[in-house]
Amino acid sequence: MSSRQRLLHTLKHQSPDRTPIFEYVLQPPVADAILDRNYVYGSRLTDYIREHGWEKGIRQLATDMVELAQRLGHDLIYATCNVLPAEKSRPAGAAEKLPEDPVVQMEERLKREEEQGFSVAEEAFFIYFCLREEMAARNLDLPILAPACLHGIWTDTVLMEAMVLAPELVRRHYGHRTRLAEVYLKHYHRAGVDLVSVGGDFAGSRGPFCSPRAYREYIVPEVRKVSEMAHRYGFWTLNASDGNLWPVIEDFLLTCQVDGYLEIDAFAGMELGELKRRFGQKITFFGNLDCGALLTFGTPSDVEKATRECLEKGWGNGGHVLCASNAITSSVPLANYLAIYRAYARFFGLKMPEVVKEA
Repeated sequence: MSSRQRLLHTLKHQSPDRTPIFEYVLQPPVADAILDRNYVYGSRLTDYIREHGWEKGIRQLATDMVELAQRLGHDLIYATCNVLPAEKSRPAGAAEKLPEDPVVQMEERLKREEEQGFSVAEEAFFIYFCLREEMAARNLDLPILAPACLHGIWTDTVLMEAMVLAPELVRRHYGHRTRLAEVYLKHYHRAGVDLVSVGGDFAGSRGPFCSPRAYREYIVPEVRKVSEMAHRYGFWTLNASDGNLWPVIEDFLLTCQVDGYLEIDAFAGMELGELKRRFGQKITFFGNLDCGALLTFGTPSDVEKATRECLEKGWGNGGHVLCASNAITSSVPLANYLAIYRAYARFFGLKMPEVVKEA
């Protein structure tokens, strides 16, 4: 099977030849070691653009991303929108003193959001065209996943307070985010994106940051609208949030009408076997190797064991893509990360990736 066929079989709950594999976010220094050079990421990209220009910088980023996927044998690429050229970037304004009243803060925020409207610079989507060009040059065809996660709570205490004090402002806020999400979907469609993540972080290890009632009232209807719009464009949709989602899991997966679940937080108790048992006929699960405790503090042997268990729990009737629960940051030792690929190759009887053999 090709990577595209493998992923489509998985999303359709048909058995692929093997579980698709990719990485959600792969950062230096692990990415540097795999490329055997500095990955043009974060502040490095800023420096590269300053020296070589914006277009060359974004093209180099795409080259690095595709080469990482190729060296690791990935079946999918995740990419966010790129930075804008200097002439298109908005200068950072001076920090303004905000009123203490959360309702007044929400009113001010909505005023700014509605004044800015719904335009997104076309240049922000250049990375997706570059990825396609780079893959074509390497005879690769990997589906692309892009984010439209505009309906989270994150650590926004003002928004949480407004859910209690000013419900109508919260509805307007999330409604505005839905209309903005449609703008992203239109650009993604033109750029050849295949999957979009929706929703946004709204929970921690103890559960959602708002009540289940508030989640169902304010967030679920808008995420469902985004998922429905995305389906009309032909995208597959993944609801994305880490944290303990058990109190609202049916709303998060079924009522939101998504195809998959991204950022599955094993550390917060989101156990793949139970998820697969309850929702495996309808939902594809992306994960859930714990990037915190396991990949950061475990041993390569621990990681290999967990990878085998994850593959076993996710196997059957499609519906599982192997990746970490969230970002591979500088806290993850290279040996631990490569242990995933060693276990994966052994599990499916594959040739070991060269980068794993060389380590």
